[in-house]
Amino acid sequence: QAQLQESGGGLAQAGGSLTLSCALSGRALSGNTVGWFRQAPGKDRETVGVTWSDTGMHYRNSVKGRFTISRDNTKNKVYLQMNSLKPEDTAVYYCALRGGGWSPFLGQADFPSWGQGTQVTVSS
Repeated sequence: QAQLQESGGGLAQAGGSLTLSCALSGRALSGNTVGWFRQAPGKDRETVGVTWSDTGMHYRNSVKGRFTISRDNTKNKVYLQMNSLKPEDTAVYYCALRGGGWSPFLGQADFPSWGQGTQVTVSS
């Protein structure tokens, strides 16, 4: 059974940067899809971005140009580089895994394996 563990969260100032890591165990990353999601207090969880291959990524509009997802299949890790952070990026960030590829018609329910989440707080 796949297990995911996020790390790298913390406190950052607006305009600053953080890099989150998602370590996958129990399953190879290669050929599978990992998504980054976040949930702010009092709000629904939302998709931040998704990677289905070394060059296949999708981002929500509000993070395009600021956030970058990368993956290292040899280390079984996925990264979320977050630059130009804004207070509205404050949330618990999760990574999740689904087997195979991705399409825009898939939702969070299509990701069966989730990490515990890591808190990101951006101060103004």
